[in-house]
Amino acid sequence: MTTALKEKIIESLTSILPIALIIVALSLTFAPLDAGTFVLFTVGVFLLIVGMGCFTLGADMSMLVIGEKIGSSITHSRKIWLIALVSFVIGMIVTVAEPDLQILAGQVKTLSDQTPLGNYLLILTVAVGVGIFLMFAMLRILFHIRLSILLILFYVATFVLSGFVSPQFWAVSFDSGGVTTGPMTVPFIMSLGVGVASIRSDGKGKDDSFGLVALSSIGPIISVLILGIVFNVGGLEYPYEAFDPVTTTHSMLFLYLMGFSDYALEVLIALCPILVFFLGFELFTRSFRKRQLVRIFIGFAYSFLGLVLFLTGANVGFMPVGRAIGEKLASLWGGWLLIPVGMLIGYFVVAAEPAVHVLNKQVERTSAGAITAKSMKRGLCVGVCISLGLAMLRILTGINIMYILAPGYLLALILTFFTPPMFTGIAFDSGGVASGAMVSSFVLPLAVGACQTLGGSVMTQAFGCVAFVALTPLISIQILGIAYRRKTRRIRSDFLSFEDAILEYEVDA
Repeated sequence: MTTALKEKIIESLTSILPIALIIVALSLTFAPLDAGTFVLFTVGVFLLIVGMGCFTLGADMSMLVIGEKIGSSITHSRKIWLIALVSFVIGMIVTVAEPDLQILAGQVKTLSDQTPLGNYLLILTVAVGVGIFLMFAMLRILFHIRLSILLILFYVATFVLSGFVSPQFWAVSFDSGGVTTGPMTVPFIMSLGVGVASIRSDGKGKDDSFGLVALSSIGPIISVLILGIVFNVGGLEYPYEAFDPVTTTHSMLFLYLMGFSDYALEVLIALCPILVFFLGFELFTRSFRKRQLVRIFIGFAYSFLGLVLFLTGANVGFMPVGRAIGEKLASLWGGWLLIPVGMLIGYFVVAAEPAVHVLNKQVERTSAGAITAKSMKRGLCVGVCISLGLAMLRILTGINIMYILAPGYLLALILTFFTPPMFTGIAFDSGGVASGAMVSSFVLPLAVGACQTLGGSVMTQAFGCVAFVALTPLISIQILGIAYRRKTRRIRSDFLSFEDAILEYEVDA
């Protein structure tokens, strides 16, 4: 166990160190930070490294194992109503608990003030959307429906619905699809797909094991757009509040202790429904041996500790830094430095997302090493690099978000006709996975700080970063899939030519 944890921490160190070095370089050159903020950031880096290591180990030991077993068990039952019900319930309970969604909901004050539910109105709306679309995703695997067909239908419906909603609500709606699939939901949802596809006997189970995250990311967008139509949302406001400067070690310690307590409660609330569901499942099925149960509970403990440390480091240590760097960069040369810096940050920030590590490992495992975690990481890095460049360009120019999203999704959907089916599922899954805690707690505050300095509308220009991060991997990973198909065809062709040459030689002999 100690060796495995050490390996995970070293892996997380290599992921987080590049973005940390970029921030240090910016603080020494274009965006100097005050001493207190820099110390907060330094402690945050340490917590992120240890937290990601603990979480990825815990996810491997618990949530991935549970998800696969539940997926295969309910599919073996052959009861459609049971599969639909369990999928809907799982989608609801893991989404209500997603920490990234809590952050987004707290920032949409107009909706919070209109109903007695407050922030939970948006949270419950998103949870229902995920539950319904996870149910569709599971049934798709069982009925062998091509993923690209559903993606086209649902995205067309999404853009049609957006025509009936205030443009101020577009960015929030598309952002909600990205923040939903975070470190809590991705391991569970992805492993469900693997479990269901594992009992398929038609040879295409691996192709269909991906796509659950993709469809689960569309559900929140559609449900939030419908919410915007029902409430006729307009005039959204962002509660811009300046961070209190950290001047003493006492105040820094107080901030981190408050963060630990707050996020410990959030993560506990997040894990409890999953744990209760697992205990109920085990009570009825007796699927795990005693040794496996002990390992799973230890995995839950690692997941809890890892997420608490990661979220505390990201929100307490990185959020003030992101805001401060955004403000400083926006004040230099008309803010145009934001674009190259945003692209550089985008290339490295995706590697610091816990859910990305889960996706990459699952892809490598399911494809038996044919698609490596390294190639997946590179494709995601390129995609997010482009997306944050576009996000910063939009802050500077005020371009309508639909001028980028509509052609981007159209291109992504067209590529589905030329991409291997497995890569289609992986690409659309990766869009939701890439937009996680680091984007919410560092990139979005950076965009907010820049937008505030430049005098733009935070809700229409700064928001949308998550939506862009969720879009570009759809294109970059599918291009990777097309290149992969061409490479394998060339290798197969060379191999067949070599066999023909041997046969010809044997005949001549």
